[in-house]
Amino acid sequence: MQLFTAMDKIDDHILHELAHDGRISNLDLAERVGLSPSACLRRVAALERTGVIAGYRAVLNRTALGVGFTAYVTVGLNTHTKASQEAFERAMSRAPEVVECHNITGAVEYLLRVEAADLTAYKSFHTDVLGTLPQVHAITSYVVMGSPKDERA
Repeated sequence: MQLFTAMDKIDDHILHELAHDGRISNLDLAERVGLSPSACLRRVAALERTGVIAGYRAVLNRTALGVGFTAYVTVGLNTHTKASQEAFERAMSRAPEVVECHNITGAVEYLLRVEAADLTAYKSFHTDVLGTLPQVHAITSYVVMGSPKDERA
């Protein structure tokens, strides 16, 4: 993959439109950004080829999928070794409730976004998954009460 450096306002506009509607037709996208369809397709292909566009995703309705509970969870490890981090990350990759896992700086090592059906399901994850990992030292949960802005795919 080559490094893409020649971004301009049209590329920014293309990215903005695709971020809001990844299924937009090339014809509609070209019209919105002021290009011919062939020029627009070439630019999108270049953005994909260079890795600026890494993929396309569907925006899911979590409530319709039975997810009624979301929490951000910080996790501190008891040892700061590569083996401890790798073991924790493997466990999180196997946990379907964990939709995001970030290794962060600060007082703790990880920030998780956890989605579950309800509080009871979250408690089960907290106790039966996080609570059983030998490398976990501290867990703090921040329950999401509402999301006035959420632009994730």
